[in-house]
Amino acid sequence: MKSDFRFFHPLRVRWAEVDRQDVVFNGNYLLYFDVGVTEYWRALIAGREARYGEKLAAWMHNIYVAKATVEYHASARFDDMLDVGMRLARLGRSSMRFVPEIYRGNEHLITGELIYVYRDPVAQASAPVPDELRELMIAFEKTRPEGA
Repeated sequence: MKSDFRFFHPLRVRWAEVDRQDVVFNGNYLLYFDVGVTEYWRALIAGREARYGEKLAAWMHNIYVAKATVEYHASARFDDMLDVGMRLARLGRSSMRFVPEIYRGNEHLITGELIYVYRDPVAQASAPVPDELRELMIAFEKTRPEGA
């Protein structure tokens, strides 16, 4: 539901993103999710941290996508203005579950799931989400994420 989201990023569908049926090619919705989560991080960190780029690089260095799903409800078309919503639905010790949704106006087009995990690249083992990042995300969200 659109009202569950605090964060939205506007995105216009470009010509190169549509297929022969004149709708957005299905794989491009994952690209839209990636843009949405990148802008989520920017909104989360930029307003609170003078060295946004450094902080983002430090926090994102050890985060990996473990799962990405897309559920299609309706299609977007060339030149549509979309709102890519991103919210943190669950925050575990070393993982986070984001729920992205894409809207055209109030029409719900796409729902997804992105699961990220923190991992120590040297030990090749799970690592905890940094406390500072955890606190920022909990404070940023409209509703408290499960597990937080």
